[in-house]
Amino acid sequence: MFTGIVEEIGAVTAVDESGDGVRLTVRAPKAVTDAAHGDSIAVSGVCLTVVDQGEDWFTADVMRQTLDMSTLSGVAAGRAVNLERATRAHGRLGGHIVQGHIDGTGELLEVRPGAQWRVLRIALPAELAPLVVDKGSIAVDGVSLTVSDVSPATGSDGHWFEVSLIPETLAATTLGTRVAGDRVNLETDILARHVQRMLAFGTSASTPQISSNEGGSR
Repeated sequence: MFTGIVEEIGAVTAVDESGDGVRLTVRAPKAVTDAAHGDSIAVSGVCLTVVDQGEDWFTADVMRQTLDMSTLSGVAAGRAVNLERATRAHGRLGGHIVQGHIDGTGELLEVRPGAQWRVLRIALPAELAPLVVDKGSIAVDGVSLTVSDVSPATGSDGHWFEVSLIPETLAATTLGTRVAGDRVNLETDILARHVQRMLAFGTSASTPQISSNEGGSR
């Protein structure tokens, strides 16, 4: 599990074909300081498993499904990526609960500069729109952000949401260099996904009954 608080900006240094997937090598001086074989590191929001490492790098295998779902499809050496190690159970939850299991990608529609911030408007697939709410949480390229605006539910011009980025986020993550037309990884709030799944069963679904201890010994 992650919190969406990026620890460093790394860079892909090599991409090697591996069956129907790829093996990535990522320069990550901070992320590998205490990493071990089998540890999880989020790469621009995608949870990957360390299979090899060196003094300032690690490698991870990316399967075809992950490539198809994320911006790692077509990744090449030189791409900057956001990196975060898995959170410790005793650590602070600085962002929100992020699994590193992205829902898909979105397209950056507009970048609006402000005096001390920058607003990004991002298009998202219709099936994800109900999971994104104003003032809710979303992970964009692995960065925990608060939604500052959303498109109308009945809008005919497509679905979008906006996030407002402070100078620290612009400097500490790859979002500071994003321009209109770029694609980004999206992970919606896990609580919203659970609620959507429960509602999908409707009211006809049987509800598990929790047994009480009435009449039992104490």
